Amino acid sequence: MNNMKSTREYWPRWAESLRHYQLHELTASLLEAGSPLAFLGAQAVYFGRAFMANDQLTALAEMLEEESEAQAFASFLIKEKVHS
Repeated sequence: MNNMKSTREYWPRWAESLRHYQLHELTASLLEAGSPLAFLGAQAVYFGRAFMANDQLTALAEMLEEESEAQAFASFLIKEKVHS
């Protein structure tokens, strides 16, 4: 991962958006399962960057590609759910 700190700085915003659409539990479950969907999702995001590049998309792709970061984000989602 190129810059773990810059990736993690987006987590609260992502968690808030996922909670808003009630997708936080599903997302955490998929990430905790170590699903190959995470890797495929990362590849889709990298592909999509060709059409609309931004730092959040890069951070999302990096997080999805790195299994330990995906697991950490899933834990973050669960922790945030308990505290909300």
